[in-house]
Amino acid sequence: MIYPPKMPWLIQQFFPKFLWRMPATIPPTLYLTFDDGPIPDITPWILEQLEQYQAKATFFCVGDNIRKYPAIFEQVKAAGHTIGNHTYHHLDGWKTSTADYLQNVADCQQLTQSNLFRPPYGKITPRQAAALFEQYKIVLWEITTWDFEASLSANDCTQKIIKNATNGSIILLHDNVKSWNRLKETLPAILEHYTKAGFSFGALDAAIVVDPK
Repeated sequence: MIYPPKMPWLIQQFFPKFLWRMPATIPPTLYLTFDDGPIPDITPWILEQLEQYQAKATFFCVGDNIRKYPAIFEQVKAAGHTIGNHTYHHLDGWKTSTADYLQNVADCQQLTQSNLFRPPYGKITPRQAAALFEQYKIVLWEITTWDFEASLSANDCTQKIIKNATNGSIILLHDNVKSWNRLKETLPAILEHYTKAGFSFGALDAAIVVDPK
């Protein structure tokens, strides 16, 4: 099942400790986020596209991929983008014990050194979240393209953003193989569209204050 591209306002209000979107700014800003990398060829290509538009983004990295491709990980950091933790093995929190989940996050943290965390699949239990709130800002998203869904076209994914994103939206994309066929058209299209519309593209601030209260 493919859910609506924009996270309903009511859900955002029901879980206020998660970060769903950023405040509106002048000039208007969108926050592109990429999950699952670093991946050879795909992540470096994303970096090239972002550089063309002086765009910054946030990369929620899988620890095991950082281990496999450390040079690409260093490329992301050197380009001035923000790094986030996406667990070491891309775990589904709903299918993982709290102890194992927290250890996997800690293992990834040894590499990412970030206080931003995004649960893979957006799946995390209340107990897991409560423990992580002490150290991390848990980042979800307002807009998702479902770019990993093979039944969708690149234009489908592009329109999900153009029809729903507003000033301050956090947008979920993926730098993984499943998303590549759609991403290679969607990313240039949205960078061009929103740049012409006067938007900028910002990275989430790695210094976002973590408030465990």
